[in-house]
Amino acid sequence: MRANYRRMLKGMQAKSKRAKKKQESWLLYILECRDGSFYTGITKDIERRLNEHNRGSASRYTRSRRPVRLIYQETCRGHAAALVRECKVKALSRKAKEELVGTRS
Repeated sequence: MRANYRRMLKGMQAKSKRAKKKQESWLLYILECRDGSFYTGITKDIERRLNEHNRGSASRYTRSRRPVRLIYQETCRGHAAALVRECKVKALSRKAKEELVGTRS
């Protein structure tokens, strides 16, 4: 992982630990696009977000790769924790992401 990402993650983790307010539940999700590529994101409402991706209104990346299907999700404790986890997953290799979602053949 590049040094600037490591610094960013370290700061986000420290901020997450300092947060005293009630932690909201966020989800990390991975979509498989029509072309076989993966898209990783976070949300509080997975059904709404999946519908947005399939309508073409959620992200520029998935807009041209529809339809997409949900292949993985995990719960995170708060927005900062979800962002940290998203950065870590995005830094994984394709092979590691396949192992995470259990699609390795």
